[in-house]
Amino acid sequence: MKILYVDSTVRRGSRTAALAKHLLNRLDGDIETAKLSEMDFPKTDESFLSRRDKACAAGDHSGELFAPARQFAKADVIVIAAPFWDLSFPASLKQYFEQINVLGLTFDYTADGRPVGLCRAKKLYYVTTAGGPVYSEEYGYGYVRALARTFYGIDDCTLIKAECLDIMGADVDALLNAARLEIDRLELP
Repeated sequence: MKILYVDSTVRRGSRTAALAKHLLNRLDGDIETAKLSEMDFPKTDESFLSRRDKACAAGDHSGELFAPARQFAKADVIVIAAPFWDLSFPASLKQYFEQINVLGLTFDYTADGRPVGLCRAKKLYYVTTAGGPVYSEEYGYGYVRALARTFYGIDDCTLIKAECLDIMGADVDALLNAARLEIDRLELP
């Protein structure tokens, strides 16, 4: 099984990364990591879009430009580590999605204009931690779930979270342990 770990964490000792690694340790397969803070995303300008559109129109996804999308499309399981920042996730994760949303590689359209997923993965885990409460799952996770289901063909999405970690008096260890127990109870592929 090919597991893709999309790591949008940036802090040493990240609580989000620690939970994601707990999950990864329970999954059986070969893990590839996309460490987003180490990726140089191209500037999405007219020149970039023109090059990408031309390659897609020719059905040529072989270039380095499409390496992240090829990696994503070939994974059997996706694990995304994304701290809850400003009611969402780090900007690098949005940049990553802009790189992997590739017509003819990660998704296509039907004759009547509906997107259809081309990715192999059937399971996506979204791991997040928050200093305060996650006010709505639609922020951050909801966006990723909608992309996964609508564009990539990944219907089975699971949210794993630990929240209120920075609230005065919070028992951080207990909150993180509860999230670890949630991971331990999951039926894994």
